[in-house]
Amino acid sequence: MPNEVVSVNPAHPAEVVARYPVASTVDVDAAVTGASLAQRAWAEVPIPARAEVIARVGDLLAERKAEISTLVSREAGKVLAEAAGDVQEAIDMAAFVAGQGRGPFGETVPCEMPDKLAFTTRHPVGVVAMITPWNFPIAIPSWKTLPALLAGNGMVLKPSEHAPACCAAYAGVLREAGVPAELVQVVHGFAEAGAALTVHPGVRAVSFTGSVPTGRVVAAAAMEHGPKLVSLELGGKNAMVVLADADLDLVVDGALFGAFGTSGQRCTSTSRLIVHRAIRDELVARVAARAEKLVLGDPTDPATDVGPVIDERALSRIDAMVRAAVDEGARPAAGGRIVQVDSCDGAAFYAPTILTDVRRDHRVAREEVFGPVLAVIDVDGFDDAIDVVNDTEYGLSAAIYTRDVNLAMRATQRIDTGIVYVNAPTIGAEIQLPFGGTKHTGNGYREAGRRGLEQFSETKTVYVDYSGRLQRAQIDNRPPIGSEP
Repeated sequence: MPNEVVSVNPAHPAEVVARYPVASTVDVDAAVTGASLAQRAWAEVPIPARAEVIARVGDLLAERKAEISTLVSREAGKVLAEAAGDVQEAIDMAAFVAGQGRGPFGETVPCEMPDKLAFTTRHPVGVVAMITPWNFPIAIPSWKTLPALLAGNGMVLKPSEHAPACCAAYAGVLREAGVPAELVQVVHGFAEAGAALTVHPGVRAVSFTGSVPTGRVVAAAAMEHGPKLVSLELGGKNAMVVLADADLDLVVDGALFGAFGTSGQRCTSTSRLIVHRAIRDELVARVAARAEKLVLGDPTDPATDVGPVIDERALSRIDAMVRAAVDEGARPAAGGRIVQVDSCDGAAFYAPTILTDVRRDHRVAREEVFGPVLAVIDVDGFDDAIDVVNDTEYGLSAAIYTRDVNLAMRATQRIDTGIVYVNAPTIGAEIQLPFGGTKHTGNGYREAGRRGLEQFSETKTVYVDYSGRLQRAQIDNRPPIGSEP
């Protein structure tokens, strides 16, 4: 195993962005211990005061948005506009979470006995392990750290080896905003560092974002060394349904951004275009014509539409999936090839690809590609479309384009995903609403929104009896067995 993490610019692989030493098990243990000691004091800080620190995080991120966006673009390969959106999401999350600092942390409910009060509250779990991906290197850490901080926890972050500098920059902003230095620890490394963190006895909760196979390993290991709260945010095979009455101009814009934004490297990327046969040919022709005109290049260049995929390994996997789809009978209407960009020597570019004649049982219709590939599946109508949407092990995001409000509302009920869009692509979630999916996409937790706090805190129920006597619930307020009604 290498002794250091070396991140490079995906658009210029010879350019090293950052180097960090790989954390050993001793380093992981020290990080957990440091976070645990700091957490005890942080938990005593009043929640509104914690919220003020989080608000300052948002202010600092806003001041440095351009600088951090450029780092995201250089290290993760996102075009500048999307890199700026990544940072803005963290700014928005800070504002939202800070606002929760003066909101309810529980509920008061009536008791069945007189002179008795019952309420719930939330308490920190302790130290949270956070394993984050490279494709949203600022936004996703903010989804995890800011609610965890508000709840009173310490944390250890293990970022992807592809984006360690972004995580380090974000952690630096937290500390400058007033988060105690020891409270937020960062360990760098590969799978071994993540595994050591997951099973550490001092870790009380694990929050993981990544692939389904890795998520299963993380969950099994964490629970074996529990008790731990484990929240998983995994893959997607997101579908855009286009009915015959849809606004095709709107569909084309949505399909291009949904499928090829971030070079298709989002868990919510539009991967399947489920389209009514009556409009299939026209829609495919229009999307393909636009896709062929997208500019591939250095993501820090404002003229670039699509940046590289993260590395050669990802490029080979994407190309292999497209070739397998063609072998199964799919036909490229656009792209379907590796691209060399003269100004980006050695970078891994894949042409925005549209595959037609895809059947619902094809591999490319069922497995996550995580690249700029859109599989087109023909359907005969609404019911057929919904069946195809749900015919996958994933359940993260889906979209439907139609002018029929009745069908749109039925779709929101029948589609089995955690997120449904109407007349918008499968990407574009906002932080004030819960984010997550069904089936193998996750394990029931949601990030962001008011529910984002749940994975980082425990519910405590409190009963206060001020009657001055023993009161037996379910007994004293009911007649004894055998008595007259």
